[in-house]
Amino acid sequence: MAAEFLASAIAAICGLFAVFMGCLVVVACTWDTPHRVSAIAWMGGGFLALAIAAAAYRANAVRAKSQLLASVRREWQEDRVILERILSSDQD
Repeated sequence: MAAEFLASAIAAICGLFAVFMGCLVVVACTWDTPHRVSAIAWMGGGFLALAIAAAAYRANAVRAKSQLLASVRREWQEDRVILERILSSDQD
């Protein structure tokens, strides 16, 4: 499990550096052109759109997760009542 986590962490870090290097390539290729500012702005806009999409996805995931835990909590309360009845009838 630790090896899988380490491999995932290394892959994520390498992916992040690949994205950074890709951005640097875009800036380097457009540096001496009139398009350098627009290229940087488009990359910033792309990252902003990606961040908004990720935040929306996370909000939906958290909402779905909390509903799941609420149903588990409700079921546990019902089961606990039944279990207490069973245990109290055994003591009589």
